[in-house]
Formats: sequence, C-alpha cells, structure tokens
Amino acid sequence: MARIKANGIEIEYETTGSSNDPMMLLVSGFSGQLTRWPESLKRGLADAGRYVITFDNRDIGLSTEFTGKVPASPRDIVKAAAEGKPTGDMVPYVLDDMAADAAALIRELGASQADVLGVSMGGMIVQLMALNDPAQVRTLIPVMTTSGAPGLPQSDPAAQAALTAVPDVRTAEAIAELSVKSRHAIGSAPELRSSDMDVRAQSMADFNRSDRPLGVARQYAAILAQPRWHERLVGVTIPTLVLHGAADPLIKPEAGRDIAQRIPSAEIDVIDKWGHDMPEKIVPTLLNRILPFLARNTPEATRANMSR
Repeated sequence: MARIKANGIEIEYETTGSSNDPMMLLVSGFSGQLTRWPESLKRGLADAGRYVITFDNRDIGLSTEFTGKVPASPRDIVKAAAEGKPTGDMVPYVLDDMAADAAALIRELGASQADVLGVSMGGMIVQLMALNDPAQVRTLIPVMTTSGAPGLPQSDPAAQAALTAVPDVRTAEAIAELSVKSRHAIGSAPELRSSDMDVRAQSMADFNRSDRPLGVARQYAAILAQPRWHERLVGVTIPTLVLHGAADPLIKPEAGRDIAQRIPSAEIDVIDKWGHDMPEKIVPTLLNRILPFLARNTPEATRANMSR
C-alpha cells in the first residue's frame, strides 16, 4: 500500500496489475476500507488488462481523518433537506468532495482517465464523478446504489437498522459480531453469502487496521447532506453499466433501474440472489458482466465504431 496527496488530503491506496494498462478505480462504500474488495475481483480485472486502484475514502482506513469536525445530527440534516434549506454548512464535507478526491487521485497517479466502479456510497460518488469531472471517467459502473431520487422504495427496516447499528462496547469482537448480524440482514442468499467465520475475521482485521467511528458518522452525514443529483443524470454520455442485486434489501433494485433509465443508453443487469454485499462467490458473475462491457468500450473500440 502507498499514500499520496490529492485534493488537499492524504489518500491511502493499493494497486493491482501493470501501470502500463488502462487505469480502473474501485470506490468503496459507506465505512468500507480498501481491504473489503475481494482479491479475486481485483485480480480478475488486472488479468483482463486493467491497472486496478483501490483506496480508503477520506475519514476511513488510513486516509486523512477529519478529526474534531462534528456534523449536525442526521435528524437535523434530513429535516433541513426536507424543508429545502441548504445542508452543506451542516457537515464537514459532502459526496461532491469525495468525488473530487477520487478524480484527483486519478490525476495524481498519472492517468487522464479511468474506468470507475463504485459500490453503494461509492456508486453515488462515481455518478458525481461522471457529472463533475466527466473528462476523467472513461466508463461508469454504479453498483448496488441509487441516484437519490425521491419516491424510490425505502430500505427494509431490518436492513436500515443493520447499517446504523453500533456496539455497546467498542471492541474488535463486538464489532465483528455486529458485522455478522449485518451480513445476515443485508447480504446475499445463503448460497452466495460469505461464511460467518470469514465475515468475522475480515471485520476484526479491519478494526485492527483502523477504527474511526466518528469518520463513519461524518460519511453518513455527507450522504444525507449531498444535494440530489438524479435530474442531472440525463446529461451523462459516458458508457454506463449498472449492476444491482435482485435480493438487495438496503438499496432496492428499483434504484438501480432508476439510474439506468436516467442515463441515456445505460446498460443494466439485475443479478438473482445477490444482496448488498460483495462475497467471493459473486465475483465470477460480476466479471462475466464487467469484462465484456469494458472490452466494448475501450478507446480503440469506440473509435472503430465511430468509423463504421
């Protein structure tokens, strides 16, 4: 792993594959460290000719922590947004700032463009990258995410509770047990879901690497305070593949379909039995969707299609 300064902060990142290949940036979800990406996914993308970059979003993992910055309460942010009041000054940052981090990381690592894939909150971030820095996004892959449009189905109550649950005592063991319960609440069907043992081990390793509960709170506030962007998606001209799980109880598949309907010519694949997680067993299915999409949308393929 390495660290680089981008957009005024320090970003911890990791690379997989050859730097001579086109860059592909993977953007993590809410509270997720770069360690959460399955090795088989990174390796599969790299073996197919992508220089894969994973990184810790601000306030999480080993990237810059916004120590001492306290957001307004989620209730106050939601209330202000519902009343049409500005929410940007209620939080240390919004998702637009996190999208700027990711775009700056691409530049600082020496690429003019990257294929960008983001999961959950990361999927929101990559949509904003496509809107705010379109020249740097070669292809767009929003995964298990939403445009934030009003009227979309709400999360299942158990899934929402799992997202925001906190332990009575903050230890690696307690957080690992919460992670197991959360995976049962929001994860894939049992035949796809990671084992409880694997979930517990990953959680404990992540806790020992970095534990930033206030960073998690600031990221959650950033999601709530972000000005909605759904109406802007009609202007996205970047090749887009939307991936979503049919069994996702946290961000329902209708949210993925909404993104695909808003972005002209977007492709979508809703995958049976997949929930709001990234288990190793789903990776072959994802690669079977992602790799042909990337192959159809390389700069060379795009030029060839335009010349026909």
